[in-house]
Order: sequence, then C-alpha cells, then structure tokens
Amino acid sequence: MQLVCSRRCGGELFRALFAEVDLDAAGGYQDHRLVQPGYICLNCGAPAFDLAVVPAEMAAEAEEDAVTSVVVTDILCPVCETMVQVGGEMECPNCGAPLEMA
Repeated sequence: MQLVCSRRCGGELFRALFAEVDLDAAGGYQDHRLVQPGYICLNCGAPAFDLAVVPAEMAAEAEEDAVTSVVVTDILCPVCETMVQVGGEMECPNCGAPLEMA
C-alpha cells in the first residue's frame, strides 16, 4: 500500500473510510477489515489514493480497450453468386448460406 494525498500536501497519516473494526466485550481491539478502498489525508482532509493499485488498474483498462481486428473480405457466395463482404459474420445476407474464407 502506498497512500498519497490528492492535494500533495505531504501528509503521511491517512484514515480508512470504509473499515470494519471488531471489538471484544470490554471494547478492546480484536481485528479489522477494509470493506472498500477509500482514504482521506489527516493533514488536510483531501481524498487519498493508493498508488500501489495503479499498475493493475491500468492493465485492466488496457485489456478492456484492446480491440480485436476483424478482416473484411469480398467473396462470391457459392449459392446465389452475389458478391458479399464478410467480416465477423460468416453467412450470406441474401440467401443465408454459410460462407467460408479460403
């Protein structure tokens, strides 16, 4: 975890906003869990970010944005002999015959 202030104030203390804390009957600390990432800088009160998750988030976004290229080719339908542009779909729009690209 590498927390930094969004205002770059130089603060080094942060508070987790969505943390659950387990206590015993006397009020003593037992355990904690971060339910959702969210932090604030205790120096200035601005939101804080965890820079350790940035590379993973960037990789996930790049994977989502990756576009598979579809090759569009003109071929002659073997059934109705119509010139058809095929790309992702592999059937003739006129007669519905299945098309094969060689």
